[in-house]
Order: sequence, then structure tokens, then C-alpha cells
Amino acid sequence: IEQMVSKIVRDLEGQGESEISSETIGEAVMENLRTLDDVAYVRFASVYKNFREPKDFEQALAELSGEDEGKPASTRK
Repeated sequence: IEQMVSKIVRDLEGQGESEISSETIGEAVMENLRTLDDVAYVRFASVYKNFREPKDFEQALAELSGEDEGKPASTRK
């Protein structure tokens, strides 16, 4: 986790912006969790994207398994 956090910080600092939106940080965390741990990714995504229905979890799991390639991910906030 510490390595992931360090990577996210370096990536965000590398953008050269003085301010980073919480949306950008959330997306970076999701992207990195996805490569680190599928369960952690789904748990974080369920809160971050405000999952409200079982289909929201199904879509996230389909994205992880590659079944949803090419379809845009729905973001609910």
C-alpha cells in the first residue's frame, strides 16, 4: 500500500499542477487498486462511485474480468 501511495503521489506531482481535484485523486487510487487487489478495488469503487444496486457491483466485476471492454464505465456521484 505504501508503494502504491508513493506512486500515486509521484504521478500527481509529475502533472505539475498546484492543485489536484479529489476526483483526480480518486481515479488514481481506483486505477492503482485495480492492479493491486481486485477486492480492494471493488470495495473502494463501491463507496467512491456510490453503488446503489447489485448491477453496479456486477458492472465493476465485469470490468475487472474484461467482459465490459469498450463500454464506458458509469460514474455516479
